[in-house]
Amino acid sequence: MYRSFHLWAAMRKICIQILGVIFFSLLMGYCVNPFAPKLEQSDQQSLIITEQKTPDEVLQNFKYAYVFKDSVLYADLLDSSFVFIFFDPDEQSSGSFVSWGRDVDLTTTGRLFRNFDVIDLNWNSTVYFILEGDKAEMSKSFHLTLSKDNESIPVTGNAIFLFTKSQFDGKWRILQWKDESDL
Repeated sequence: MYRSFHLWAAMRKICIQILGVIFFSLLMGYCVNPFAPKLEQSDQQSLIITEQKTPDEVLQNFKYAYVFKDSVLYADLLDSSFVFIFFDPDEQSSGSFVSWGRDVDLTTTGRLFRNFDVIDLNWNSTVYFILEGDKAEMSKSFHLTLSKDNESIPVTGNAIFLFTKSQFDGKWRILQWKDESDL
């Protein structure tokens, strides 16, 4: 009887230890870091930075730069002779296309990144794609949502990109971006 009591006590101790390990494992699986920033519900987890070996990879990095507000990555997407073109309905009271170069675009995009809490960019369908050697042109529809203080500004439209492949590092970069947003 004495021996079976010790055997039963040892088995009980082992069961309690196993239950403790299981409980601790479950508890650790549900831990939350209160200091980690929350990610918005989108496909952000699938975003990775590419090597820009194709124009599509450039646009994947473009999305990453916007969603994560990464101005360093964004700067690497633009060729040194980059030009941004957009329609300004207020320009000289009749509206016209306006353009600016790389430096102004980097400053403007930096302000955009700083002034919105959440930026969500989704590329939709490719309207057309033309590849000729080290040059490419792509027209792509998009949906952009800019959010600040629980207010959202949706922007949809089309973007026409001209790409060039660098002779120095083999990366594709944006040479021109013509924005045709529906504002």
